[in-house]
Amino acid sequence: MLVLVAAGGCTGTSRAQPGAAGVGDRLSPTLGNGGYDVTHYDLKLEYVPETNHLEGSAVITARATRNLRSLNLDFAGMRVRNTEVNSADAAFGRAKNELTVTPTKTLRKGESFQARVTYDGTPRTIDGDEGWVETDDGSTALGQPVGSMVWFPGNHHPSDKASYDITVSVPKDESGDFYDVVANGELIGQKDEGDRLTSHWRSEEPMASYLANVSVGYFEVTKGRTRRGVPFCIAVDPDEAKHTKVLTRLVPRVTDWAIGNFGPYPFSSTGAVLDHHPGLGYALETQTKPYFDSVPDEKLMVHELAHQWFGDSVTPKKWRDVWLNEGLATYAEWLWDEQQGHKPARTTFMSYYQGTHPESEGIWDFPPADPPSAEEVLDPPVYGRGAMVIHKLREAVGDDVFFRILKTWTERHRHGNADTGQFIALCEQMSGKDLSKVFDVWLFGRHKPSHP
Repeated sequence: MLVLVAAGGCTGTSRAQPGAAGVGDRLSPTLGNGGYDVTHYDLKLEYVPETNHLEGSAVITARATRNLRSLNLDFAGMRVRNTEVNSADAAFGRAKNELTVTPTKTLRKGESFQARVTYDGTPRTIDGDEGWVETDDGSTALGQPVGSMVWFPGNHHPSDKASYDITVSVPKDESGDFYDVVANGELIGQKDEGDRLTSHWRSEEPMASYLANVSVGYFEVTKGRTRRGVPFCIAVDPDEAKHTKVLTRLVPRVTDWAIGNFGPYPFSSTGAVLDHHPGLGYALETQTKPYFDSVPDEKLMVHELAHQWFGDSVTPKKWRDVWLNEGLATYAEWLWDEQQGHKPARTTFMSYYQGTHPESEGIWDFPPADPPSAEEVLDPPVYGRGAMVIHKLREAVGDDVFFRILKTWTERHRHGNADTGQFIALCEQMSGKDLSKVFDVWLFGRHKPSHP
């Protein structure tokens, strides 16, 4: 159920307009919604793993940014049963992945409101590996870049971040045991209702919707603190239990290492979800607990935990800025190798430039800051060539300034959104240099540079 509730009365106005069906992102024109800003999602889900059936109630608290006579929500699949605005029934209509809700009274600019949507059905996947993904003992929700819209309605562009309460009720299995539920943030409480177990998770720090995760199945949970005092929560599928000790050593170690390089940890806890779903083929930086389909090696763990700073806390304004997520997280892998005494970052850079690195194929297909389409937004140039941009920056400004830039970037935009122009401006401000040759050639250039 999605609920949008407004505070106070609401008067109509001739200048009221319908909310836009998108935020104007060139790569995803209909993603997100204009006319309001979400501050909180309260999601209540009842899920039956055996039938993959989901009943949902979503309550969205938001603020109107203009006078609205209707608002749009991104929502793909499932049946909408009812919508309300400010506790009053509201009309709704659907077209493709857009749910339009029309309240009985105009929402005034600046007004806080809530909308409620009740829905049910079988949540689907997008291209088979994104969205609500079934596993061998349950399911997991993986939303990058647009899959979150299949399991709850909302404003699913990364520029509109919000806090979350996610409450999930699951039944007992055929053996009489409860399924486990793991989600972002902190476990606020659990309630045994006899035939169902209800778990309530809360993320107080703002989160982009593509980073929201619910994993249902069987998990063994280990909690503790890193040496720097950051709480961690690691959930491991019993089929991967032999790797629990590896993760309980690696997650705290990498988190503390990243703090030293990138600044204070931005969330209330760190952790990981290690599921048993090796056919999935990828990991995802779901906020506070990156999701892994099988046991990760050190560099994959470094990559996903680095995203807690680059992508999760500092989130791109538009999808074309996603190289700031992936380029910096990939470069974190290079830094890890260098600082662990394995390989200098310059050596890794050259292996990409020369095409000998196994992940270097395709990195010159387009400029990292200008993906041609939504389908290419997570292609090799964004990762490998994005990391090369970061290394050329480091060479241009020197290590002392470079690491101060990283820490200033994560501090200045903590829990917010930022874009490529702001990153370039910060680099030039802190270095006192004109860095146009670095960014024009390596970030925006359409061809492989003649000299590394």
